[in-house]
Amino acid sequence: MNEIFDFIITSRKAFIQLIDGLTIEQLNKIPEGYNNNIIWNFGHIVVSTQTLCYVRTGILADANSVKFNEFYKKDTRPTYTVTAVEVAELKALAINSIEKIKEDYANGIFANITPFSTSTYGAEMKSIEEVLVTTIGHDNVHYGYAWAMKKGVERV
Repeated sequence: MNEIFDFIITSRKAFIQLIDGLTIEQLNKIPEGYNNNIIWNFGHIVVSTQTLCYVRTGILADANSVKFNEFYKKDTRPTYTVTAVEVAELKALAINSIEKIKEDYANGIFANITPFSTSTYGAEMKSIEEVLVTTIGHDNVHYGYAWAMKKGVERV
């Protein structure tokens, strides 16, 4: 499992590098043909993993305790201009939340989860290991969207 956690963190650091190369205006711009922006894709992966690991498994009652969830959860769109302060907080959460999940995993809090299916992939996940493997794919789908959007915002 250490390799899975390491890969998630490495992937998120690559996403952070992409973000660090853009201005706040570029991060907030919705390129033509898209319904969200680069920072929304990044915020979405941050809240989704926490929600899948803690809420969908029944450890937390609801997603209200996941910071920024209301703005970046599935089926939302950007509704405000994200500030540099929020970008910095999302970048910290991107790494810190995975480190917390890794610590909780090591402490066995995910030992008994209620199986659930995601609407995105439709596959039933019966273990935290399956949730974390799905996180890798999900994170990288959104990284790919952000990378594609980068070309549309670089002219800003």
